[in-house]
This record gives sequence, structure tokens and C-alpha cells, in this order.
Amino acid sequence: MTTDGIFSGLGRVVVLVDDPDEALAFYRDVLGFVVLHDRTADGYRYLHMGVPGQEGVGVWLMPVTSDRERELIGGQAGGQPLLVLYTADLDVVAKRLREHGVRVWDEREDPDSRSLHFADLYGNVIVVAQLLTA
Repeated sequence: MTTDGIFSGLGRVVVLVDDPDEALAFYRDVLGFVVLHDRTADGYRYLHMGVPGQEGVGVWLMPVTSDRERELIGGQAGGQPLLVLYTADLDVVAKRLREHGVRVWDEREDPDSRSLHFADLYGNVIVVAQLLTA
């Protein structure tokens, strides 16, 4: 693959977490993410999760290591969406989220997409979008 840029791809987005096991359960069991990498080295856990079929891209559920980082949990994006996920069926996603007690809001339909907002267990806002084809 050739590119005009200097990078060949996007790897991980960091999501600060207080409890990696709790975050793993949410991202795996509620959102359907898969574990891409889970190793502990020198007492530090490297836990990477991703969407099935896109193993090169994902989130790094990074345990906080300081009080300052702990203050940022759930607010890394300042209240704006931290992630945007795509789906082929927004209704299935909305149903699954609600079945797991996740609050969904700002459901909308635009000419080219349908979308909704929800928050992960720490309060990070995530948008799910279904692109509509003509």
C-alpha cells in the first residue's frame, strides 16, 4: 500500500482505566471487542482490544499510574466523543447496549447516516454510526 503521508496506519487509541479487568469485561462482553494483545511485563499490563476483523487498530486499555491520570479517567476528550465506531445495523447495537444497562442518547438520522451516543463504564463518550448507502 502506498501513501502520500509518512505513516502507514493507526495503531491504538489510549483509554485510561482504573481496573483493566473491569474495562476488559465491558469492551469484550458489552461491545464485542476482541483481545488483540494481553501481556504483563515488569508489573505493567498491556491490554489491547479491537473490533473483529480490524486487528491492526484498537484501543489500549491503559491502567492509570498516578493521581493525575486517575483524574482524567472518563474525561480524556473533555466531554467530546473519544471514539467513533461503525456498524452495519444501528438497531442491533442500540438493543445490545440497552440490554446491558448502557444509557443511549442523541439517536439521530441524517441523510447519509444514523448514529447514537453512549458512554463506557468510565464515562467516555462513544459514537456509533451506521453509514447509509444510496
